[in-house]
Order: sequence, then structure tokens, then C-alpha cells
Amino acid sequence: MPSVRRLSAIFAADVAGYSRLIGADESGTLQGLKAVRAELVDPKIAEHRGRIVKTTGDGLLVEFGSVVDALCCASEVRVRMAERNGALPPARRIEFRIGVHQGDIVVEVTASMSPLALKAWRNPAEFVYRRVRASSIPVFALPKTSIHPSTDLWP
Repeated sequence: MPSVRRLSAIFAADVAGYSRLIGADESGTLQGLKAVRAELVDPKIAEHRGRIVKTTGDGLLVEFGSVVDALCCASEVRVRMAERNGALPPARRIEFRIGVHQGDIVVEVTASMSPLALKAWRNPAEFVYRRVRASSIPVFALPKTSIHPSTDLWP
């Protein structure tokens, strides 16, 4: 089966403390999360040309063609959520954990392709950091470690 490879940025998000929030107020949490998605998260994803690939109860995976778009979206969602949560007591705040990864996406992956996919990994966190450090997006320094030191791309 032929495969197609493309470079993408993946934005993964979930709600921190979701089980605690659901335990304290299930209907309020679900209603609040639905409102946050409709009013803030989904429009920001669309604004930055993202495509929702998968949703879960408290999370989602989104594909972007650019790591800068993914990071801008993540940054704007975090800032707007902080503003939105400002008046709420800490125990009722919906706060997202968001991670961004950039790398090759292999479509129609077969079991025999797994070693090929592993060879493509260098140091994805460092790669993303270097791609955006010159932009206006706030980025924190990352340790210089590699998943596969023998194939590290950077000094």
C-alpha cells in the first residue's frame, strides 16, 4: 500500500483536571466546555487554518500546515482562556493543556513502516523551538537532548 508523507504541525489539547471538574459539576462542566469550544477554540482553529482531526470528551487533535499557525492558535487560546477564567473561582476554571509537535505525517501507515517513522524523529521539541524563536510567539528555552543522538541535526 503506497503512503503519502507531508509535513504538519499537530496541536493536542485537553482540559487539566477534567475528572475533578466533572465530579464536582458534570452538567456545568459539559455546558462550559461546549461554550468554550463554540465561542473560542473552534473559531481560533479556523482563523489559523487548522483542521480538527479528532475530538475526545475533554480534548482534541488539530492539524495545521504551519507550526507558526499552530503556536499562534495555542497562544491565543491560552490568553483568551485566562481572560475568560479571570472571574471564576480556581476550582471551576476550564484550563487547557496544549502541546504542539511538527513532523512528517504518514498517511496509510502499515506495521512495516514503523521503523521508517522512528528514523524521522530527531528532536521534535528543539525543531519546533528553532522554527519559531525568531517570531513574536513567546517560547521558552528547551534542553538540548535528542531522541536519537546519532542522528541529531543540531550542534
